[in-house]
Amino acid sequence: MNYLDESISLVAETDPEVAHSIQLELNRQRSNIELIASENIVSPAVLAAMGSVLTNKYAEGYPGNRYYGGCDFVDEIETLAIERAKKLFGAEHANVQPHSGAQANLAAYQAVLSPGDKVFGLSLAAGGHLTHGAPANASGKLYDFTQYGTDPDTGLIDYDLLAERVTDEKPKLVVAGASAYPRIIDFERIGRIAHDNGALFMVDMAHIAGLVASGDHPSPVPYADIVTTTTHKTLRGPRGGMILCRSEFSKKIDHAIFPGSQGGPLEHVIAGKAVCFREALAPEFKEYQHRIVRNSKALAESLLEKGFRLVTGGTDNHMSLIDLRPLGVTGIEMQHRLDSVRITANKNAVPNDSQKASVTSGLRVGTPAVTTRGFNEDDMCEIAELIYLTASRYYEKKDEIIERVKVLCDAHPIYG
Repeated sequence: MNYLDESISLVAETDPEVAHSIQLELNRQRSNIELIASENIVSPAVLAAMGSVLTNKYAEGYPGNRYYGGCDFVDEIETLAIERAKKLFGAEHANVQPHSGAQANLAAYQAVLSPGDKVFGLSLAAGGHLTHGAPANASGKLYDFTQYGTDPDTGLIDYDLLAERVTDEKPKLVVAGASAYPRIIDFERIGRIAHDNGALFMVDMAHIAGLVASGDHPSPVPYADIVTTTTHKTLRGPRGGMILCRSEFSKKIDHAIFPGSQGGPLEHVIAGKAVCFREALAPEFKEYQHRIVRNSKALAESLLEKGFRLVTGGTDNHMSLIDLRPLGVTGIEMQHRLDSVRITANKNAVPNDSQKASVTSGLRVGTPAVTTRGFNEDDMCEIAELIYLTASRYYEKKDEIIERVKVLCDAHPIYG
């Protein structure tokens, strides 16, 4: 019996209903091709750290300055996580306590802004994130966000137009980073635009943190005042957040997390982050990130060969964004079709999308999870073919697609 089977058995002794659902989810992950760009498959060591006795410990405060006793050993673990994060990204300061990327972003804003301050952020429609000023999000309600977009023809960030708008409108903070932008972002250039106009510069690198750590995407750390990230996605750690910053902002950032927006940190998750950072410092992690990008490019090229339209015409990173409008299929319909044939992806808005956010005209696909499983560039060609058949001959080929997915998944098992 392996670690996961044993843990599910332990849950079943007390709560068979929950154990049953966990088992079904494990089965789903084993039998589905995971193409959601923000998901990955953590190591057994990360799982074990998160499922450890550290969940019993309350530890408000920071290492060496807690509001509770008995924190000696969680202090050791959190300090390891901090030092490893700083080493991994070359940062002056790291706060590993944010429960999520969204909370990291809101805390970063709280550290350097006052309600009503003007901020520039990439719009959700252009590939940004909810916390980059979307009207429905707290960021858009608390601060005066002006949203910049992408070129309507190319789908690329127009840096010249961005510079003009920052010069004219003088925001206090410029935010870069995206959740659905498949190209390299020129952090050096945006940082120069921000600083030349008296603005602070923040980067949300949640999606590309692993690629930054391996050198497959330029690092924002030398150019940004504050960098936020999640620790899952390409970084392949537990679900959680982190903030990196220049030392001059360290006290403000730490105070914005605790007591500003969070109470006790999740020390069991921080232990998972520490393990993840150790894994990311190993040479094998760099090769893994290289393979993510190779697989992503192979998938994009194969999709283009099948006649799909890709936003920006391709990819530089771990994801592609498919414009489904030429096929007459909505994002939600395509997502449901793929679910039914055991391929998991997510609907996503595309530039100039006329569909509402719950429908969309696009599909986002990414390669972190399949690369963790060991899928290679030939497998990406097969996946592109299966996506094509799902889009064009779904009712005729559904059973065949399911069988071909099974062959791929059986060849690349997880948690075996």
